[in-house]
Amino acid sequence: MSEMNVNQVLAQMRAMSLEASSSNKVADSGGGADFAAMLKQSIGAVNDTQQTAGKMTEAFQTGDTNISLAEVMVASQKASVSFQAMLQVRNKLVEAYKDVMNMPM
Repeated sequence: MSEMNVNQVLAQMRAMSLEASSSNKVADSGGGADFAAMLKQSIGAVNDTQQTAGKMTEAFQTGDTNISLAEVMVASQKASVSFQAMLQVRNKLVEAYKDVMNMPM
């Protein structure tokens, strides 16, 4: 991986970290954020990440010289990690729903 790609990846990681910390502050402040809207936005972000990774993979396979293998692999791993995180959230939500439904009235 070239020096330019490493710096680009580090910059993206820093930007994502800042974005995550700012979204946590909004959620913690009780800003009235709608849970369904936040969930929909998160699923949309995962979908966008997967679409981007797919497009980059396709571009690399067709011989686009602007896309390096390292960039394709990083995008693919980002998509994989975000999808796995979404699955874990879904599993926890289903588990919480089952717990609530099994509570005695």
